[in-house]
Amino acid sequence: MGSFSWSDVIGTIEATWERFAGAVRSFSGIKDVIDILFVAVLVYYILKQFRRSQSIQVIKGLFLVAVLYLAVNLFEMNASAYLLRSVFSDILVILVVLFSSEIRQTLERVGNSRNISWKTLFSSGKTDEQKQYDTIDSVVRACANMSDKKIGSLIIFQRNSYLGDLTRRGVPVDSVINSAVIEGIFFPNAALHDGAIVINNNRVVAARCIIPLKNEKAVMEHVGTRHRAAIEISRTSDAVAVVTSEETGIISVALDGRLHRNLTDSELRNMLIKLLIESSPEERTRKVKSVFRRSKNEEKFEENENEKFEGAEYSARESNYSETNKADSDEKDGDSEDSVK
Repeated sequence: MGSFSWSDVIGTIEATWERFAGAVRSFSGIKDVIDILFVAVLVYYILKQFRRSQSIQVIKGLFLVAVLYLAVNLFEMNASAYLLRSVFSDILVILVVLFSSEIRQTLERVGNSRNISWKTLFSSGKTDEQKQYDTIDSVVRACANMSDKKIGSLIIFQRNSYLGDLTRRGVPVDSVINSAVIEGIFFPNAALHDGAIVINNNRVVAARCIIPLKNEKAVMEHVGTRHRAAIEISRTSDAVAVVTSEETGIISVALDGRLHRNLTDSELRNMLIKLLIESSPEERTRKVKSVFRRSKNEEKFEENENEKFEGAEYSARESNYSETNKADSDEKDGDSEDSVK
């Protein structure tokens, strides 16, 4: 075994640099550009696929073995170098055995003609937009089922406003979203069915979140506790709250302190898509209001009906008051006549 020499290390580095410089000097235009881009994209794609699984730990192990192999060669440890050289001589077979499942999944994705595109080929799974669509579909499906069964629920979608204070008061969940999970949380007498769930980044962040309510008589007389909580959280933040009524099964959405009631499944889905997937918050609100704003004639009709109802109620109170006064005056007249007699 020879002695260690720094001059050998420097010589190795110089030789490596000369080879690299020679490769750069031999650069021959567009063909080499395509070659380099292909290799870069291939390495990037492979690393992306490995990051999706636990294979990254295997890569770290192989990297450490490679460093060890370089070290034993540098220090001329012949026995160890021979052993590692024997291992690395069949490195291709080893890689195929270690990453067989990843290689198969990659080939299946490439071979699927419906998914071949630059966007899907070099992505690490579903895009954020696709995940949002899946989340919305799961919430709509769960709300439809709970509406049919008249199970009360309150689902809050966090947007730009911070809801950390609300989630800290709840029970941490950090769960994937599907209709079964949501229905299980709000199942009657379940441990987490009271309060609201908060959804952020396509996950159920927390459940049993209690929203402080204000004692507003105008609101308390017309809606229940869940609807009041939905209105309150939508008034104090830009969150979107979806409510199913326990009494009627009606699906409602609270936005900017206003309650949109009696929504169908398709209306709920369209509303959530416009609110959660559109890029501009102002554009989201404008579009969803344009979709679910009632016509002016309907609003005027309802206002007239309310005025008629209030007028009739007032007239009825006045009539009762007049009859009561008349009866009292008659009694007084009778008493006065008796006293005169």
